[in-house]
Amino acid sequence: MTVFSAFSNEQIIEFLKSQVTDGDVFTDAATLKKQSFSSKMTSDDSGLALAYIEAKSTEDIQGVMRTARKFHISVIPQDQYTSTVVGADGLEGSFVLSTKQMNHIKEISKADSLAVVEPGVINGDLDKAAREQGMFYAPDPGSKPISGIGGNVATNAGGMSTVKYGATKDNVLGLKVVLADGREIKLGGRTLKQAFGYNLTQLFVGSEGTLGVITEVTVKLMPVPIGKPTMGIAFFENMTKLAEAVAEIRISGVYPTMLEALDNATIEALDKYEGTHYSSNSGAMLIFKVDNSVPEVVDKLKELMDKHGAVNATVTTDPKEQADLEKLRRDMLPAVFAGQNHIMEDMAMPLSKLAPMMDYIHDIGEQKHLKIYVAGHAGDGNVHPTIVWPKEETETPQAVVEALQLMFHKTLELGGTISGEHAVGTLKNQWNNEELGEDVDQIQHQIKALFDPMGILNPKRKIN
Repeated sequence: MTVFSAFSNEQIIEFLKSQVTDGDVFTDAATLKKQSFSSKMTSDDSGLALAYIEAKSTEDIQGVMRTARKFHISVIPQDQYTSTVVGADGLEGSFVLSTKQMNHIKEISKADSLAVVEPGVINGDLDKAAREQGMFYAPDPGSKPISGIGGNVATNAGGMSTVKYGATKDNVLGLKVVLADGREIKLGGRTLKQAFGYNLTQLFVGSEGTLGVITEVTVKLMPVPIGKPTMGIAFFENMTKLAEAVAEIRISGVYPTMLEALDNATIEALDKYEGTHYSSNSGAMLIFKVDNSVPEVVDKLKELMDKHGAVNATVTTDPKEQADLEKLRRDMLPAVFAGQNHIMEDMAMPLSKLAPMMDYIHDIGEQKHLKIYVAGHAGDGNVHPTIVWPKEETETPQAVVEALQLMFHKTLELGGTISGEHAVGTLKNQWNNEELGEDVDQIQHQIKALFDPMGILNPKRKIN
């Protein structure tokens, strides 16, 4: 049976272009494929968006929403498009709405310890600008050089400094958001404390574009600490021993800025990728950092690591050497992913359960005969196991699916979460009932219906 539409695609695009007066509307196949498919290979138009819009103003975003409501079209918000959970891929016939061109730092106020930015500002660029005034922006995801503040907020990104300074949610003071009905609302403000009304600011942090489109973010800035930071590495027999050391360091009063873990398989991949020679040391590497080189703090760190069998521990205050260590950690993913199919996961555990989880992941790899690389932000219990398989195998092996399910169930059994910082997207939204429970799952859908009654904002993501 032939289905007739009241409006042609050409008519819809014509109306859309009349509503987007500052930004750009793209409808060519090359652009649509590039912005519709982040993680899947396709040669046809299945799942292809109808239009890709680079907004340059709030009015552009409101125009897109006006068009979407008029023609009942889904809107997929994107920022820098670095999602790892298929959270911003286009859906068939949708509008992909990018805010990456809204990239101005509107204000840096040292007196108020805050910055006001548009969503497309790159995390690292904001940090650099703040440091020029003696401040810094603390959230430090591995994607810091490429990810935008808007995307960080939408996914509640974590990162390497979360152990001391918290995730994105702990550093957001206020937001401006365009709702599905086109209204722009202002949430939060410029104060470090705020108790008036319901905390809608935090409702939108981590909402993954399902409740509204972020147009402005007010974030906390911190003063650059006095003194030289100290950074170092230490090697342990295995990830379990490393996790035991980290658990004790976290309650020692040292307050590290970074406690990053890499297992031997990951170190070997990095050696190959970087031309280094770390893998010969031991079974697991801990990269650690503290904000200054106070001898008592560094000595306490070494004492606790030695207690758990650390070997070949070295520390440095040299900025170049520290930058090299940070680069080593940031290059983990391309090193592990190189030439292989892969799935990287993102569980977070209570600190007391991190060591048992490391043991469990190792056992799963052996039982299922899988290559699993394990790394993560050990200081806040965030584990990133990556399962790889040969590039020529186009379908995900059943053993990989089974291993992930086992790891997810074990995480929940130990009181953890199956999404620590990478958000939910499409890959995990069927686990909401399992992790949150039926009652909370239902409330999540009721909140979605309140803010987006037509269901046009990033459907099939986060809560399915």
